[in-house]
Amino acid sequence: MTNRLGTRTERAPAAVVERLVSLACLAPSVHNTQPWLWRHDDGVLELQADLRRRLPAEDPRGRNLTLSCGAALHHLQFAARALGWETSVDRLPAGAPDTVLARIVVSRTVHHAVARGDIDLLRTRCTDRRRFTAWPVPPDRLDDLCRRAGLWGARAEAVTSDAARFRLELLANRAISFLEVEGRRLLEQDRWIDRGGPDGIPLELLPDDPDPLQARSRFRPGVLEDTRLVIHGGERVIALGGDGDDVGSWLRTGEAMSDLWLEATRAGMSVVPMTQPIEVESTRHEIARTVLTSRFEPHLLLRVGWQAIGRRDLPRTPRRPLRDVFVG
Repeated sequence: MTNRLGTRTERAPAAVVERLVSLACLAPSVHNTQPWLWRHDDGVLELQADLRRRLPAEDPRGRNLTLSCGAALHHLQFAARALGWETSVDRLPAGAPDTVLARIVVSRTVHHAVARGDIDLLRTRCTDRRRFTAWPVPPDRLDDLCRRAGLWGARAEAVTSDAARFRLELLANRAISFLEVEGRRLLEQDRWIDRGGPDGIPLELLPDDPDPLQARSRFRPGVLEDTRLVIHGGERVIALGGDGDDVGSWLRTGEAMSDLWLEATRAGMSVVPMTQPIEVESTRHEIARTVLTSRFEPHLLLRVGWQAIGRRDLPRTPRRPLRDVFVG
């Protein structure tokens, strides 16, 4: 194929697309539900929301599902660049069913070297729920991470002042206390813990003693050991969101989350998403009104900090086999 400038454009063959999808599926997702489907037809790759994996009690609007799919979309673009390919993305294509979130064409006009370090980064990224150390993330690092959100049409703000952090902690704990009494949510969470299959969260990845000094975890205690004594207070929180609270904005925020997370991992930082305060609408509005200085709709919160040196590697969360998520 030749473009308008007379340069020959090469479409990615099916084998390359399949490899990209497998790397995209390493993306983080709510409860590790992996709520995406991929279809490849006539050189066009389509990302679809797998509504069978939506969490009706915790995520009735599909915000977290769409954020997860946005992360997978960014992972795919990141992997393509690392393998020397270019991507053209049409988000929420006109005339497509509501479940179609993006159409992507993978091609190249020149050959580029493979960035093996970036491929390793995709495989290294994980959610480490163990306590952070007391060493604070420098403000310039936080600023750099927040600026990355703008590259994807999203908004970000680091919550750094003592007053704002205290207010956010109160709101987060209030939200979790509210959610703890909703039986449908608790049953839904339990269905995704220790499933023993290719999805969900293994029990060994949940801390056995949630830290009472920080916003509580949504999950029941697990078996992940944390015997290292640390002084708390080194973590910071970044709020991610957009100008709207709709599918298009959520998709962009998911892409920004993935970009920020990968760059934090590259710098040796750890990231843990915290969506509970956003899932309670009254708390979400309070965060926007009383915590954030910028005016945007928060879609999720990210805890960012440093993990202690010398900790053993975490086991990897399982992934659905490619045959379950990809139609070639």
